[in-house]
Amino acid sequence: MAKLLKEFEPGHGFSQEDWDEVSDNPELTDEQIAGLRPMKEALPELYAALQADIGKRGPAKTKEAISIRLDIDLVEKLRASGPGWQSRVNEALREWIDKPAA
Repeated sequence: MAKLLKEFEPGHGFSQEDWDEVSDNPELTDEQIAGLRPMKEALPELYAALQADIGKRGPAKTKEAISIRLDIDLVEKLRASGPGWQSRVNEALREWIDKPAA
């Protein structure tokens, strides 16, 4: 289970500005929590529509996991560049493949 943040910490997918925008929302009381219901019960029509839509389309596929053999030193340098290295490799390959042949 994700830890509950009491103050802003970078690296969680939102900015300080996002945090400041919602940080004054009070925590739910025990009574409010006890009254919560699953979406399927609270909004059955919306739930059914969303389920039907998901069934038609399936989850959007934007990436594909592949296996590729690269030199060890290259992989070490890529990993050492920090989080997001795989996305940077993806972007570099995209730029290379889209570059017009000379």
